[in-house]
Amino acid sequence: MQQIVSKTWKPGAKLPSENELREKYQVPRMTVRSALTKLEEQGMVYSVQGKGRYLREKSKKIGLHLTGKVSFTDKMKQLGYDLTTKNIDCEKVPYDAKIYQILQAEEDEAVYKIGRMRYIDDEPIAIHNSFVREKSFPMIQEDGPTIQSMFAYYRTHGYDDFSSSKTLLSITFPTAGEQQLFACKSMVPLIVVESNCMDRESEKVLEYTKILYRSDKFQYDITMD
Repeated sequence: MQQIVSKTWKPGAKLPSENELREKYQVPRMTVRSALTKLEEQGMVYSVQGKGRYLREKSKKIGLHLTGKVSFTDKMKQLGYDLTTKNIDCEKVPYDAKIYQILQAEEDEAVYKIGRMRYIDDEPIAIHNSFVREKSFPMIQEDGPTIQSMFAYYRTHGYDDFSSSKTLLSITFPTAGEQQLFACKSMVPLIVVESNCMDRESEKVLEYTKILYRSDKFQYDITMD
C-alpha cells in the first residue's frame, strides 16, 4: 500500500510475483498471498490468470451533489454522463417500523420496494431502492417493474416540486449479492444515503430512499443548497 500511495508502482503496472515478494521481504509465501488478497478485496489490484497481478488504473471520479433536490437521472444527464438504468426489484416488503414511520404508513398497509441499478459507461456505480405506499400509488405493483426514475413517475401523478426533510449518510461494505451487482470485492466501501422525498406543496411524503454508491467512483459535494 505504501508503494502504491507513493507511486512507486504506476497504474497498470504488473506487480512482482509472490516468490519475488517473499524473497525480498523474507516472509512466508502465505503472508505475501494474504497481503495481495487484501489489496484485491479493496479494489487496488486485479489478477489475470496465468499472468499475475496488476495495479488497477485510477478511475475518474464522478461529481455528485448529495443534498440537491434533483433526481439522480437528471443530475447525471446534466453532467453529460452516459447513464443507463436497469430495474432489478419490485416487491412488497415485510413490516419495518423505520420505513413505515417515515412513510407515515399504517402497519397493515402494503409498502413496495422499487430497486434500480445505475450504470455509467456500462459500469455499475449505484443501487437505488425506493419504498412507497401502495395507498399513495395504487398501481405501484404493476408499474414498479418498468420504473427507472421515481421522479418521472411522480410527475405522471401530478407531483412536480420535490423536497427532503432529512438526509443521513453512512458507510457499509457490500453483501455477497451486492458484490455481484457492483462487480466489486468485499472490502470496497459503499456510501449509504438515506432520505425521504416529499411533495413540497402538500408536504406529503412520497417515498423513503436508500441509495448505495460505490465510494471509489464518486466525488461527493455536500454543500447545502
